[in-house]
Amino acid sequence: MSGRAALPESIPIFPLSGALLLPRGRLPLNIFEPRYLAMTRDALAGERLIGMIQPSDPRPAGMNPPVYPVGCAGRITTFSETDDGRFLITLTGTSRFRIREELPLHDDGYRRVTADWEAFPGDVAGEDETAFDRDRLVRGLRGYFGRHNINADWEAIGKAPGERLVASIAMICPFDPSEKQALLEAPDLAERARLLTTIVEMALLGRSSDDDNAPRH
Repeated sequence: MSGRAALPESIPIFPLSGALLLPRGRLPLNIFEPRYLAMTRDALAGERLIGMIQPSDPRPAGMNPPVYPVGCAGRITTFSETDDGRFLITLTGTSRFRIREELPLHDDGYRRVTADWEAFPGDVAGEDETAFDRDRLVRGLRGYFGRHNINADWEAIGKAPGERLVASIAMICPFDPSEKQALLEAPDLAERARLLTTIVEMALLGRSSDDDNAPRH
């Protein structure tokens, strides 16, 4: 993939609540359901892209629940097959997309969409390192990680580039699906960092970021 022009018009999607993939982030997945095994095989034979997207309704809605309008496509960058037939893959985030329309189900049962990449021109090229209040974010993370018994390499956190730090924390922390979606849809790194800091601080106060008028989707 050399740029946005190389991104395909249609991609398969993998709806998964609570799973967040961001551009240049890395998301490990354990694939075992038959239709997603077929999806992974087809992706490996083609452009190696899978669109990660969250269901928009937390209630059970059958096999194909409604999904948010924005997801993130990832390229399969590692792949292995287990003895019991599962696939262990890693997706590396390429670009966010907006769903233009959902296509008919593939014969193997997985979902496909026509993807609009135009709203996210900076995703492929990478964002410039934007200044944000890193010290405030790290202070919040120390309390949040302690409350959730999450081990952290604080030396590595201190040295990580801003985009990598924000993406890694946003992806690994057990935030609510709506908070994950808000982080995905943040227009740039500065806004994502600000929102991430707010979510962490509100969690320490025992409040949802929605109580502080965070973006709703």
